[in-house]
Amino acid sequence: MKPAQTHFSPLARLIHWTMAVAILAMLFVGVGMVATVSRAHNVLLAIHRPLGIALLVLVIIRLFVRIRRGAPPLPGDMPAPQQFVAKLSHVVLYALMAAMPLIGWSMLSAGGFPVTLFGALHLPPIMPHDVRLYALLRALHTYLAFALFATVLMHLAAALFHGLIRRDGVLASMTGSAARR
Repeated sequence: MKPAQTHFSPLARLIHWTMAVAILAMLFVGVGMVATVSRAHNVLLAIHRPLGIALLVLVIIRLFVRIRRGAPPLPGDMPAPQQFVAKLSHVVLYALMAAMPLIGWSMLSAGGFPVTLFGALHLPPIMPHDVRLYALLRALHTYLAFALFATVLMHLAAALFHGLIRRDGVLASMTGSAARR
């Protein structure tokens, strides 16, 4: 019988931490972008769009890796309601990580704006040009950004709880370190 894995694969950990940094950067760039009308707005926009597409690619790869390589089991002594919330929170995180760039791309398409990756490389529109749809998607993008930020904070709080209070190996499974029991 194959022993249960205790850590995420090195590739899963690399993608996780790369995305963690990129998502936090995106959230702060997004806030800065909508909070200024200075020249910084264009610079932040030029960072935000390709970074969003990079995150979309990474979340697709991450889902593939997660399905292919699996995840370590949650601690057996963890109450069933907490296990349910842990699994649900991951579904919500993955859904938001995929939805945010797709909604952003859709919003820009509906607004008639190009999604510039770099230089002359643009993504094709994925929605028809429609001002009302643009306004709806812009509001949705904003609300889901707040939801993503809240979910990331809860994820971080849970990781710290597991790492500092329970010391049950959950945090160690993503950092690659040995768990202290």
